[in-house]
Amino acid sequence: MGFSSKPFSLFLYSLIFLTNLELIPLAKSVSNTDLVYKGCAKQAFSDPTGVYSQTLSALLNSLVSQSSKARYFNTTSGTGQTTISGLFQCRGDLNNAECYNCVNKLPQMANSLCGKTVAARVQLLGCYLLYEVSGFAQISGYEMLYKTCGSTNVAGVGFQERRDSAFTVLENGVVSGHGFYTTSYQDVYMLAQCEGDLGDTDCGDCVKSSVQRAQVECGSSISGQVYLHKCFISYNYYPNGVPRRSSSSSSSSSSSSSGTGGNTGKTVAIILGGAAGVGFLVICLLFTRNLMKKRDDDF
Repeated sequence: MGFSSKPFSLFLYSLIFLTNLELIPLAKSVSNTDLVYKGCAKQAFSDPTGVYSQTLSALLNSLVSQSSKARYFNTTSGTGQTTISGLFQCRGDLNNAECYNCVNKLPQMANSLCGKTVAARVQLLGCYLLYEVSGFAQISGYEMLYKTCGSTNVAGVGFQERRDSAFTVLENGVVSGHGFYTTSYQDVYMLAQCEGDLGDTDCGDCVKSSVQRAQVECGSSISGQVYLHKCFISYNYYPNGVPRRSSSSSSSSSSSSSGTGGNTGKTVAIILGGAAGVGFLVICLLFTRNLMKKRDDDF
């Protein structure tokens, strides 16, 4: 007697399913310590005695130590012409451990990216550091330092109206949130943060300026980030709905035009793989059982 085709069909189907499953891509994870941009002064220290280097080292050590206790801190080190001021700030949704782990990366990164310059700013996804020597030229809080827009534009009508409505919610929210606000509104995920020493009114004005820049610079782009000297905003449009986020991944890179969350994609692939593995084992057992039954019938 011939074999039953049903178990073999199920077996073949499971192999096809498992083969196709391997083609599911895992989204790239985003880290709080990913570099966004760096700004380095063109002038280096004139430091024959090493006093500037010692002062800068003391300043950076102080900033790192404070990052386990607060999400924003500014201080100075040294005296007279050798005074160096500096600050760090972590994204408002990071906890103390996440903040420390982020800020702890910044001194080495500032040194490798900028060297011993008289001023430097290094912005990561989760935190940033700024230092400058006494007398360094100051810039406006509304000065744009960096912007990036997603490479994909949203087709059809209604997107810009939806995004601009979300921007209005963001502008109001960052004031009531005293310098930090994140929201999902009409499939647009948005985040805004102001420097820690900025008052509510000035913060609102800064974010409003960032929004205006984003509207002009990014147009119908699916995502964007705009960093001014005293604040920044980030937005991402998800046509299929904003994915759930954890605190460590609440701000994704706006250069990505995809609306999928890295952790979500990886988890789904793992679950499907596990389910398929169990299904494969069950099908193999049924196939073996059917085969043994047929052999018994033959005898």
